This record gives sequence, structure tokens and C-alpha cells, in this order.
Amino acid sequence: MKIIFSCIGKIKKSPQQDLFEVYQKRLNSKISVHEFDTKPTLNKSQRKLHEATLLLSPFKDNSRYIIALDERGKEMSSQDFAKCLDQVHLESYKTLGIIIGGADGLASSVLNHANLSLSLGRMTWPHMTVRALMAEQLYRAYAILAGHPYHRD
Repeated sequence: MKIIFSCIGKIKKSPQQDLFEVYQKRLNSKISVHEFDTKPTLNKSQRKLHEATLLLSPFKDNSRYIIALDERGKEMSSQDFAKCLDQVHLESYKTLGIIIGGADGLASSVLNHANLSLSLGRMTWPHMTVRALMAEQLYRAYAILAGHPYHRD
């Protein structure tokens, strides 16, 4: 399965990028990252609509499962997330998409296209840190499904 991260903001060399790369290397699937810049001259609602077009652009086919990260989304344990990914595999999706929006959140059109709106908790996280967190959770989920001892209950 192809994994695509569609993100607002471009990451520079940083500890977060290094951590993302650690988990990317551990995954059997390569993560393709699509990074988009925002237009700071637009007002908030215009910017969210512009970002929505950019964020959804990597997902043209219908055989994709999209997870949109949103503070109002569903909270899951790592085991529940692993079960979700297992179901995604069973349903033969070809692409798993992870959408990480900008500072103003996601437009409703992105949430409407998503199969799952996921929250990483009630705290606010820097967008670059979220990439590393999601790469780690993907690795953890696959480790759980494989019975690997990386995850402990």
C-alpha cells in the first residue's frame, strides 16, 4: 500500500524531520510527502479553501483511504488505530492518505473527503511534529498487527 502525507508547510532539516525519517525507514511502505505553501495574503476562510484544493490534489483515484488530522476528530488508542489500518488493508485500498492542514485547520471539504477524521488529543502540536508522530503511529500499528514486541500493553 502506498502512503501519502499531504501537508501544509515545508519541513526543513530538523529533529522532527530526522525522527520522521527514522520511522519512514522502518516501514515497509515508502511514505511520499506532498508539501504545499499557503498564501498568507488570503483571509482565513479563503486560505482554508485554497489549502483544501492543495491537500486533496494527491488523491485523484477512488481506491484511497484518507485520514484527516483534526482537533475535533476521533481519538483512538494505538491498538484501535492498528485495527483501523488492518481494515483498510482488508478492504484493498491502494493508497493511505494522511492530511495535515495549516494553522487555521481544515476546510469542511477536506473533512467530507476523509474516511476518518482523527485527533491526536486535545493538545495542540506543531505541524512538523505531527508528521513524526504519525509516522511513528503507522510503524507502531504495523508492529501491533505483526505481533512485533515494539508495542507493549
